[in-house]
Amino acid sequence: MQLVVGRIGKPHGVRGEVTVEVRTDEPEARFAPGAVLRTEPGATPPPSTAGPGVPFRVPAELTIEEARFHQGRMLVAFDGILDRNTAEALRGTLLVVDSADVAPPDDPEEFHDHQLVGLAVVTPAGERLGEVARIDHAPASDLLVLRRPEGRTALIPFVRAIVPEVDLAGGRVIVDPPAGLLDL
Repeated sequence: MQLVVGRIGKPHGVRGEVTVEVRTDEPEARFAPGAVLRTEPGATPPPSTAGPGVPFRVPAELTIEEARFHQGRMLVAFDGILDRNTAEALRGTLLVVDSADVAPPDDPEEFHDHQLVGLAVVTPAGERLGEVARIDHAPASDLLVLRRPEGRTALIPFVRAIVPEVDLAGGRVIVDPPAGLLDL
């Protein structure tokens, strides 16, 4: 499974540096010099040229040359991206890593999104409520987006009072929702 760790934004300056919208909790590790990130399969770059008459295609992989934070934004230079026009052609490209390359968290109470997506959601009594479709990261708490059997979705705050147990080995999340939560 491919995990998105960033999205390339606009160029910064004239030497090929770009802004990156960071989508990982570990930007220092993911964007370390020498790290290789894959681009989203099937990414289609905007029409651009890398030079006179030379069409530019987004490479399948990009190697980090340098990364730094500047005024709250991450700026990244990739090997081989040397000018603003080429950097502009990367705009909107998603940077991904394979979930197999991501070490599990040290804390047994912490989970990566990809570990939860697809798990069955059941009550403490074993009643099936649906499955985890995705995780939304809200300011107050993370939210499990539950896909209900009838096709609706429900949002479940990912807090211990409502989600007392995550059983990765058993492929399920136990949820004890307060009355009315699944009806919202």
